Amino acid sequence: MEEVVKINNLQKKFGNFKALSNVSFTINKGEVLGFIGPNGAGKSTTLRILLGAIKRDAGDVEIFGKDVWKESLEIHKRISYVPGDIALWGNLTGGEIIDLFMKLHGNGDIEKRDGLIKRFELDPKKKAKGYSKGNRQKVGLIAALSVDSDLYIFDEPTSGLDPLMEVVFQEEVEKIKNNGKSILLSSHILSEVERLADRVAIIRRGEIVESGTLNELRHLTRSTIMIETETDVANLSKVEGVYDFKQDNNQATFSADNKQINYILNEAVKLGVKKIESTPPTLEDLFIRHYEN
Repeated sequence: MEEVVKINNLQKKFGNFKALSNVSFTINKGEVLGFIGPNGAGKSTTLRILLGAIKRDAGDVEIFGKDVWKESLEIHKRISYVPGDIALWGNLTGGEIIDLFMKLHGNGDIEKRDGLIKRFELDPKKKAKGYSKGNRQKVGLIAALSVDSDLYIFDEPTSGLDPLMEVVFQEEVEKIKNNGKSILLSSHILSEVERLADRVAIIRRGEIVESGTLNELRHLTRSTIMIETETDVANLSKVEGVYDFKQDNNQATFSADNKQINYILNEAVKLGVKKIESTPPTLEDLFIRHYEN
């Protein structure tokens, strides 16, 4: 597949503090990469390097096959970026700011802009100094989504938005993805990443600790099993791969290692299964696995 973003062994230090250590990942054409990690993990530093705002210390970082530091002006013609906290010109209206951003980019769609203003329920005639954080965020999102870019970089894009507007954003991301565009989505809202992302990269203390598709990563955590049996379900509590066993009469809930599922089911059949439900691990489970300690 065509690689739109390629980061290989990226390193960055601020004084004696090592912010990034050998960070590597790629984003393919038409793909959404979820980039997750807590504050201070290195997400924003990585994005600032991608945008050519700060210079890396080592490693290779390319967008569209171009060096992000040396050829940033050419790269910026083909990308859209929305930060998590947008600063706007207070005396300009939201509509004026959106039009200015679109003009600076040079590839805007007026009809699409008008549709997005309605969808996001923004008052474009109100001055930016009177906007709430959520409305400031809407201005940035509308401006970014109204232009035709090949790569969209979203850093906590729904910060300050209400749940209904989050859904609107997610639907718009799915549209641009279906049009073959690439998206880098950095977010603390794990359900949002889980819905939109094709692949996930988890960063911790400046290092990528896991990356891959959700299905590839789910083998790392345990599924939740609810089961009801004809005979004493307590016998399952001693089976290898069963954890956090909780029993209520002949019904039980427990966590199970995915690699032991087949063995656990074989043992459950011996007890006479009346009902069974299995819930795969969520992205939040994966996230907690790396940060709970």
